[in-house]
This record gives sequence, structure tokens and C-alpha cells, in this order.
Amino acid sequence: MSNTLEQLPRRLVPTPMRPLLGLTILVVEDSRFASEAVRQMCLHSGARIRRADCLASARRHLAAYCPSVTLVDLTLPDGSGCELIRELRAQDTIAPVIATSGLPDGETLALEAGAQGFLPKPLAGLAVFQQTILAQLPPEARPRGPRPVLALSPEPDKVALRDDLDHARRLLTGNPAPDVLDYVARFLESVGHSACDTEIADWGRRLGQAHCAEKVLDLEALDTLLKKRIGTVPVFEGLTPTS
Repeated sequence: MSNTLEQLPRRLVPTPMRPLLGLTILVVEDSRFASEAVRQMCLHSGARIRRADCLASARRHLAAYCPSVTLVDLTLPDGSGCELIRELRAQDTIAPVIATSGLPDGETLALEAGAQGFLPKPLAGLAVFQQTILAQLPPEARPRGPRPVLALSPEPDKVALRDDLDHARRLLTGNPAPDVLDYVARFLESVGHSACDTEIADWGRRLGQAHCAEKVLDLEALDTLLKKRIGTVPVFEGLTPTS
């Protein structure tokens, strides 16, 4: 039976309320908490999301399909997101590459690597997220007409934050290698910024400084703080911690 126009798949057309409709965004992000914030904003905007939690996983995704946009965090367990940004830009891909980071020099590093846009952590809100992506798309991929500015901010699942902090705590168990300490420092600083937790972010920064200066930091105090933060979050949604 021959196909009719009605039977052929239609391209999703973006609308003012769902300006990213039809896009597939590859999010290269190791933090579950930060990924959940992006997922919520993609959901509100109409975009599909795929996630890779490290450089190796991102490369497997990119070998299988071409995303509409790649959003790359700079702090990854197997290297810097700048490495992936440079790879993608060297391929002269049409799809925009946007970086995200909570590190103080994140934007400078990302733009030097070739990123076409930057989203600082914590993510400012839905309007900024949408505009940062739309600014890198060709006119035909943007919605027509005026677009409402929605004053919405993501509210990621706190269980995802618990998972991030528990992950960092496990990595610090025993006598972690220098490269592990360096990664955990950057990871905690980034997660702290995403969660608006200045104490966690400060510990990440101090851990990084101690690592660079080859000094020993009191990891027991950090472990105590992580346990305290983890203890305030329920294991499952809908449950509250008991005394």
C-alpha cells in the first residue's frame, strides 16, 4: 500500500509555548541533580532529552545519532567537557554546542574551547535556558511570533541531590588517588552551585585548592557534612526523615 501525505511522519513545529519542540538535546552531565533540572526545562519546552554521564558515554551517543543541541558540563569523571567541545567544533558540526558549569572560570574555559553558548549553574530559569538555545538555532527552527517569558525555575528532585552527595562520599572512602580527589573537588563545587548550597561548594573549592597545593584536608569533616546533608533527604519521594 502506498503512503499518503497523512501517513508520513510530520516534523514537529515549535510553538511560542513550546519553543524547543522537535529538538533532541544531548546532556553530557555527571550530576543527577543538575540533569534533573535540565530534564524539567526540556519537558516544559517540548524538547527530548538524552543523557550521557561521562565523555565515553557521550561519544557513544554521538556515534549513534546527531542531536539537535549538545549541552556539555565541564566537570566530568573521565576528563574535561572542554575536550568534547573541541572535538565537536573541529568536526564543524551544524548542531550547536552549549556549555554549562558552576566553576568561576567555567564560561571563559568553555568559550575558549569553542562553545557557542554558556549556561551558568545554578540554572537561572526557563526563559534563560530557552533563549540560550534558541539564539544558536537557525531562524527556521525557532517559533514564529511573540514568545511569552515564563518566570519558572526548575525544582529538581532532592533524591537526585542525595545520590550525588552519596556518590562523592563513596569516592572519598579510604585513601582516594590524587586524580579522584581532583574530580570530587570539582564535582562537589559544581553540585554545590547547582543546589545553591554554598557550604558544599566551598568545600569543593577548598578541596581543589588543597589538592593543587599538595596539602592534606580534613576529609572526616567533609564526610560529616555530606552525611548530614544526605540525612535530610528522604530515600524515596514522599517519605520524610524520621528522628
